[in-house]
Amino acid sequence: MTQAIPTVLPLASADRRMGARDIQTLLLASLGGALEFYDFVVFVFFALPISHLFFPPDMPQWLAQLQTYAIFAAGYLARPLGGIVMAHFGDRQGRKRMFTLSVFLMALPTLAIGALPVYASVGLLAPLLLLCLRVMQGVAIGGEVPGAWVFVAEHAPRGRVGFACACLTSGLTAGILIGSLTAAWMNHHFSPADVLRGWWRLPFVLGGVFGFVAVWLRRWLSETPVFAELHARKALSEALPLRTVLAGHGGSVVISMAVTWMLTAAILVLTLGLPSLVQKSFGIPADVAFLGNSMAAFCLGLGCVAFGWLVDRIGAAWALIAGSVALVIVTYLMFGDLAAGGTHFLPLYALTGFLVGTVAVVPTIMVAAFPAPIRFSGISFAYNVAYAVFGATTATFIGYLAGTAGRMAAAHYVTITAAVGVAVAVWLLVKGRGKAELTT
Repeated sequence: MTQAIPTVLPLASADRRMGARDIQTLLLASLGGALEFYDFVVFVFFALPISHLFFPPDMPQWLAQLQTYAIFAAGYLARPLGGIVMAHFGDRQGRKRMFTLSVFLMALPTLAIGALPVYASVGLLAPLLLLCLRVMQGVAIGGEVPGAWVFVAEHAPRGRVGFACACLTSGLTAGILIGSLTAAWMNHHFSPADVLRGWWRLPFVLGGVFGFVAVWLRRWLSETPVFAELHARKALSEALPLRTVLAGHGGSVVISMAVTWMLTAAILVLTLGLPSLVQKSFGIPADVAFLGNSMAAFCLGLGCVAFGWLVDRIGAAWALIAGSVALVIVTYLMFGDLAAGGTHFLPLYALTGFLVGTVAVVPTIMVAAFPAPIRFSGISFAYNVAYAVFGATTATFIGYLAGTAGRMAAAHYVTITAAVGVAVAVWLLVKGRGKAELTT
C-alpha cells in the first residue's frame, strides 16, 4: 500500500445513528440479494422435472437425478473463480461496480435456463448448455455474497456493522423462502405433467426478470465511504490484492474458512437438505416437510436480524457462542422428536430455522478480519473456497457418519461445525477481537 493509514477509518467508524440513507442502502442491497439468491437456489427446487427433461428418457431415474444434482453442485465449484476475479476489481476499482455486475451476470443465465431446449429437441447439447449456464450462475454468486457483505459493512456506522451484515444475510436467505414458496405454489396449481410440458420454465423466467429489477435497483446505490476515502488518499493496494491476502493474512483466511464451514452446515443441512432427509429417514410426508421448510426459512430471516442486533450489543464472539450452543441443543431436540414420530416437528423446525440465523454473525467476523484495501479479496477467497470444499463434501461426510450414528448423523455433523465456530469465538476473545470492528 502507498501509505500508512489509521487503524480504523474515520468514515467507517463515525459514531452516529443509522439515517434514512443508511436504511435505503440496506433495503436496496437486501432486496437485490434476495432476488439474486432466488436465482441461484431455484434450480434445486425443480431438480426432478429437470432430470426428466434434460437427460435420455431411457436413463435410470436415479442416475438422471444424480447428474442433475451434479450440475447443481457445479455452481458451487465455480464460486471461487467468480469471487476471486470480481473481488480483485472490487478492491481496485470500487465495490459498487462489482456489486451491480454480479447481479447482472446472474440474471442472464437464469433467464437463459428458462428458454433452454430440452433433450428431446437437441440431445446431449441440452445438459451441456445447462451445465454452462449453471457455472455462470456460480461465477455470479461467488462475487455477490462477499461483495454484498463488504458493501453494507462499509456503509454502516460503527456499532451497526453487525446489524447491517445481518440484514443483508436475511435478504439472501429470503431468496430461499421465495424459491420454496414458488415451488409450493407451482406444485399446488399444476400437475407434474403440466410442469413437464413447460411450466417448469416459469420460475427461471421470473428469476431472470427479478435479476434485471435488482440491477435497476442498485443504480441508486452509492460507492462505500471506506473505498471512496481509500481512493482519495491513494491507499488502494498496489500489489495484487489476493497475493497480499495469501502472503500476510493467512490467519484471517483460516478464521474465515472455519466460520464458513459452520455456515455451510447450517444452511445446507438444516435448511436446504432437511426436507429430503426427513422424508427418507423419518417418514415425514412431503407436504409437511416443505411446510416446515418454508416456516424455517421465514424464521431464519428473522433470526439473522436478531443475531445481528445481538452482535452490536454483546460482540460477535459472544453472539456466536450463544447461537452455536443454542443451535446444537435445539437440533438434537428436533432429531430426537423425529425419531419418536415427529409430533412436534413443525414448531421445532421453525425454532431451528431461527437459530440457524446464527450464521448472520459470520460476515461480521469476516469483514473485520481483513484490512480495507484487500477486504473484498480476502473474504471472497476464504468464503468461496471454503463453501466449495465443504459444500461439496457435506453429503459424503454425513453419509460416513450415518454408518456409525444412523439417523442422527446430520445432528452430529452440525455439532462438529458449531464446535469449530465456538473455538473461533474463544480465540477472538483471547486476542481481544471479540467486538469484530472494521480495521485497515
